[in-house]
Amino acid sequence: MTSISGRFVTEELPSPGQHHSGLGDGAVSTQRADRIFRWLMTGSGLLVVAMVVLIAIFLVTQAIPALLANSANFVTSRDWVTAQPMSFGILQLLWTTVSTSVVALVVAVPVSICVALFITQYAPTWLAKPAAALVDLLAAVPSIIYGLWGAYVVAPQFVPIQNWMGTWLGWIPFFRPVGTVTGGTTIFLIGLVLSVMVLPIVTAITREVFAQAPRAHQEAALALGATKWETIRIAVLPFGRAGIISASMLGLGRALGETIAVLLILSALPGGTEWTWSLFNGGETFASKIAADAAELTPGLGTGAYIAAGLVLFILTFVVNAAARVVIARRAAFSE
Repeated sequence: MTSISGRFVTEELPSPGQHHSGLGDGAVSTQRADRIFRWLMTGSGLLVVAMVVLIAIFLVTQAIPALLANSANFVTSRDWVTAQPMSFGILQLLWTTVSTSVVALVVAVPVSICVALFITQYAPTWLAKPAAALVDLLAAVPSIIYGLWGAYVVAPQFVPIQNWMGTWLGWIPFFRPVGTVTGGTTIFLIGLVLSVMVLPIVTAITREVFAQAPRAHQEAALALGATKWETIRIAVLPFGRAGIISASMLGLGRALGETIAVLLILSALPGGTEWTWSLFNGGETFASKIAADAAELTPGLGTGAYIAAGLVLFILTFVVNAAARVVIARRAAFSE
């Protein structure tokens, strides 16, 4: 009840259960949008999980008949005969795939950490952004370009380096010179090319992690008299350790599945070649082997042998990523 010019006017007040129509409509609309968004997110997550499960089921069902018909040990044999009688194994493929990826990580991860630290800790603003953009551009280069560059530009220049390493480090089984591969197109070379390919992935992730390191911790270290490197060592690197592991595992997954560059660069070994641990030898990875023989694949047990190899690569990638998640989870729990 209000007074206007000496008169009392009675106003009708809303009842306790009554709401303003505009506000009520907005609340209902917001709740409906939230439900739709939640359904979409849930459906997207389930779709990804279902795709992975269906891929795994397809690989297993197609690989089992070939594995049952295989007369050799699938894990320890180096033979690859997909015609009847079938005799195939993945030892050589597994060694080449793992060794090239490990070489790539050993070279790429330290360089990526140094580049990320330079961009986030040392470079001025006018240089940091262009430098980050240039590194990210490496990820946009197609694999076939890296393959052509490695095969026709890097490989001939790599021969003297390979010969020098074989002469001085030949007592190490990994660097023992072999005469089966010429022209420098070896496991070690493809590992170096793969390191350039995974460099932008590892650098981008570690750069973002280092950029989020608490400034208060860094300023406190500097205030206590720590040098720039000591500040990075005690305040930045420990904070970014989990991110470095994540970036390394993503780069490892990229290296494990690379196909075209490996197919163009790495020299395949003829059948019956003597086994060697040397990185200066040739070989084939899972991906390059499947790609090289893809034109000859026909439905049947022979194709199942290649699908079995693909299944091993699928499991290897899955295990690597799962292990990375476990390590990161433990680091997070330890930090808390």
